[in-house]
Amino acid sequence: MDLQQMRYVVAVAETGGFTRAAERCHVVQSALSHQVARLEKELGARLFERTSRRVRLTAAGEAFLPPARRALEAAERARSDVAAATGEIRGALTVGSIPAVASVDLPAVLREYRLRHPQVRISLRAGSSEQLVARVRDGHLDAALLGVQPGFLPQGVHDRELARTRHVAVVAPEHPLARCGEVDIRRLTGEVFVDFADGSAARAQSDRAFAALGLRREVAFEVSGVELMAPMVRHGLGIALLPATFAAELHGLRTVPVIDGPVRVERLAWRRFPPSPAASAFLALLGVDTPPAPETDPEPS
Repeated sequence: MDLQQMRYVVAVAETGGFTRAAERCHVVQSALSHQVARLEKELGARLFERTSRRVRLTAAGEAFLPPARRALEAAERARSDVAAATGEIRGALTVGSIPAVASVDLPAVLREYRLRHPQVRISLRAGSSEQLVARVRDGHLDAALLGVQPGFLPQGVHDRELARTRHVAVVAPEHPLARCGEVDIRRLTGEVFVDFADGSAARAQSDRAFAALGLRREVAFEVSGVELMAPMVRHGLGIALLPATFAAELHGLRTVPVIDGPVRVERLAWRRFPPSPAASAFLALLGVDTPPAPETDPEPS
């Protein structure tokens, strides 16, 4: 058993097929299939069920996958730690983020990071705050930028508050509310809304603000991100509630302060166990000092 075989198994499991796994690993499919078959023979169990339509993990494959991922991560960590000991940050950095972040200029941070550490491979992942916390906790992300309601504390990760801001009503320029200096939640109950998916943290902030006053509202359109929300508002399909610091950057729209509107807290979450040198360097750019990994006791002589 070797690391390359583990890498192939993880790739097949994550892509759902041998062809896509071979493309990811930059090898021909026959070579990848041969190595997986050799590993299965050594283990004495099939790791995948293969049909003409799909490939899926067997029970043995499900058992093999987590330790294989840990072994690959440990090997990558060993390489990056050695490089760090010689003064060079190498390895991989995987950062997650909600679609709309106002407290951190993530592209600017990553540009500075890239200038300082050009040997690090950087991956970005988008998702809801709940999904990102789970991925950080499970070790799939080094850090994540979240947008949650006050009182939300991510479980199983380190975290810190970055900023909090009130939501504003975002409306088309010709909308009657565009002429208002400010409004309250009750004034908005007759409006049609464009909002995020029901059940998401971004949506819950607005829903709870209305529910706290015993009010109902109509969400006629649910979208996955602000890039869809803005043009829908611009075309008069509805209004939106967004954090003030982010909404101000939406061109061609008007923002109206909401006196008793929802509040969003942006938080940074990162893994609890000692971060890799690449992750520590990223967290340092955001003002987080992480302790070094504990040294292991020397072997008794």
